[in-house]
Amino acid sequence: MRIRGFIIFFVGLGVLAFFMNTATNWLEMQPTPADKKFEVVDRYKGCNVIRYAPDNSARYSYFLDCKK
Repeated sequence: MRIRGFIIFFVGLGVLAFFMNTATNWLEMQPTPADKKFEVVDRYKGCNVIRYAPDNSARYSYFLDCKK
């Protein structure tokens, strides 16, 4: 009887882990809006300074956008 309880527990734990992993993968596959990746943060000599932040990263890249 005790072994049966352990089996039920571990099978339930495995099913829970599977669904949590599936939900996490589904959320990561959702497209992110481009508005959140690019942001105008300043102006320099008549140009916009644009900050780019890739997904799941603490790094920023900066670009100048000059419309002439």
